[in-house]
Amino acid sequence: MVYLAYCYTVATERLRSLSRGGEGDRGDNPVPTAIIIVGLALMAGIVVAWAMTTANNFMDQSDQIQELPAPGAGG
Repeated sequence: MVYLAYCYTVATERLRSLSRGGEGDRGDNPVPTAIIIVGLALMAGIVVAWAMTTANNFMDQSDQIQELPAPGAGG
C-alpha cells in the first residue's frame, strides 16, 4: 500500500511540474507522454489477453491428454 501511495505521489508531482510553465528548455509536453502511456497500456492489455487465451485453450485440451501407463505394467 505504501508503494502505491508513493507511485501516486510521484505521478501527481510529475503532472504538476509538467502543467506548470517555466520548463520550456526541456521541451516536455504532456500530450505525447500521455499518448505513449495509453499505447503501452493497450499493448499490455493485448499481451495479457493473448496469454489468457493461450492458457485457456491449453486447459481446454487437458481432457485429450492420455495418461502414461504405469511402470512395469504391460509389455
